[in-house]
Amino acid sequence: MEILLASGIGVLTTAGTWLLLRARTFPVMLGLTLLSYAVNLFIFSMGRLAIGAPPVLREGVERYADPLPQALVLTAIVISFGMTALLLALSVRLRYDSGTDHVDGDGGPNR
Repeated sequence: MEILLASGIGVLTTAGTWLLLRARTFPVMLGLTLLSYAVNLFIFSMGRLAIGAPPVLREGVERYADPLPQALVLTAIVISFGMTALLLALSVRLRYDSGTDHVDGDGGPNR
């Protein structure tokens, strides 16, 4: 199971990095989204997920789930949603102002 999770994180990171290097705004937004998914999975996997264990300490409980990675991932999801909304607004404005969706606004060599 660990190799599957590590491979999934690697594929998400690779695809996100490749999309970030594209020169259009929509692939850049998708790349950032994939990278945020990869980081969320990485943080969540570092928390040693314990299935069926309570997230808080109680009397007589020997095994419990660490709530910190879960809280960090939840916070990262909210921040990435806000970042995606901001990038979407900026890309729509760039498209309106420059008439192209190229990231630097000049249309690139094929304009």
